[in-house]
Amino acid sequence: MASSVYVQAAALVVLVQLLCLGAAEAEQETGTVIPAESRPCVDCHAFEFMQRALQDLKKTAFNLDARTETLVLRAERRALCDCMPTNSLR
Repeated sequence: MASSVYVQAAALVVLVQLLCLGAAEAEQETGTVIPAESRPCVDCHAFEFMQRALQDLKKTAFNLDARTETLVLRAERRALCDCMPTNSLR
């Protein structure tokens, strides 16, 4: 008796899978199919994304380098001004 329950359960699972598979195929048939030749590949999109990211990183690095140089020059100027007495500037 227990084996017949397992057989019925297995048959039910197979039936549900077949119904789901048929519904999935019906959904795919309703859409338009774009030929592979006209679709850009995923690797191309990833490459373009990485190129843009690298350009952004280069710009950020350049901006940080320029800001660092400005801050260093400002700090050096302050150090020079602090070393000199105010009466010698006249």
